[in-house]
Amino acid sequence: MANPWFESVIEARRRAKRRLPSSVYTALVAGSERGITLRDNVEAFAELGFAPLVTNLPTDRELATTIMGQEVAFPVMISPTGVQAIHPDGEVAVARAAHNRGVAMGLGGFGSKPMEEVIPANPKTFFQTYWTGTKDAMLHRVERARSAGAKGLIVTLDWTFGYGRDWGSPEIPQTMNLKTIAKFAPELILGGKFSYLMDYARTMRPPALTVPNMQLPGRPAPGFFEAYGEWMQTPQPTWDDVAWLREVWGGPFMVKGITRLDDAKAAVQTGATAISVSNHGGNNLDGTPATIRLVPAIADAVGHEVEVLMDGGIRRGSDVAKALALGARAVLVGRAYLWGIGANGQAGVENVLDILRDGLSAAMLGLGKRSVHDLEPSDLIIPPGFARTLGTPEGHLYGAPSLGSYEMHAPAEVR
Repeated sequence: MANPWFESVIEARRRAKRRLPSSVYTALVAGSERGITLRDNVEAFAELGFAPLVTNLPTDRELATTIMGQEVAFPVMISPTGVQAIHPDGEVAVARAAHNRGVAMGLGGFGSKPMEEVIPANPKTFFQTYWTGTKDAMLHRVERARSAGAKGLIVTLDWTFGYGRDWGSPEIPQTMNLKTIAKFAPELILGGKFSYLMDYARTMRPPALTVPNMQLPGRPAPGFFEAYGEWMQTPQPTWDDVAWLREVWGGPFMVKGITRLDDAKAAVQTGATAISVSNHGGNNLDGTPATIRLVPAIADAVGHEVEVLMDGGIRRGSDVAKALALGARAVLVGRAYLWGIGANGQAGVENVLDILRDGLSAAMLGLGKRSVHDLEPSDLIIPPGFARTLGTPEGHLYGAPSLGSYEMHAPAEVR
């Protein structure tokens, strides 16, 4: 039997591709339209170099930090994702893996497992929601998350409901019935995806396509497309709406999807505890810069007022070190752990987290840093024009009238 352990996130991706049906795997590598942002998220990290030392290096290194009041073993957090038809245990397996490695869990509102099953598997769980449905429905989800023991709330705002990629999108069935199973059976059998097939055969259930965390009292859990349709039809939120959600939650609160200085400042003014510099992993408005390019200006503008996290393109521990050096407190990972669970279930997620932790520790050793909090821009070689600064802090602030259009600065070197 081949060794199930792997030594890189890229190897996890290769193994996930071998094990998963092509329609499932393709969803894990998807990006919007031409994939410009998706590629830049990853490739921008390669533009950054290190300035290592060779003597007086720290034997012991402290990787621990806190995220929205929760102590974590190292500055990596599970990013919330949607329905996971990757493994029967889905988000529960991911939560267990994160707990075993001392990492906080982000549970997606469109996830495939109910919060009442996920949160006990990892008490350091933050529940994520979109601005969808009526305020009464949102209030119900907030109170349900509170009762289940969620330690914080994440509201994701970056989504424009765009369609398709130039290089093709996988077909996602609306329901998992006998007709659907028969349609996709040749893909599994002829493709030799027997390991994936057996995982679900043992449960005697096909992959679930419902979103139980969107369920309302007295109604069945909606299907993914039903929930998505409601989200599309919900009027877009204002900053006053975000402030209302933060107030009714009353605890640690993250705004995810920030790319501009004015949005960052507005999020701070709503009372947010944290923001995540995010472009939805390259799945939103294609052509948005890589998030690592946006972190320095945003961290400089609001990092003294709010915790600044980032997500997008993290594939190795050295990427984490670069993000921290440019001002992020921690990073969220999405595709990396999804490839891990696709490759080897819960153990695969733990494997990915080990890779990120050990790579971060190795980078800190080379840079002579004893604590993750000591990383700084001078540890990096930053090429001219690397960073991007979008918007201005004086732009559309919470409680202020909308300006209608905003300035985009020319690329500026990080100093």
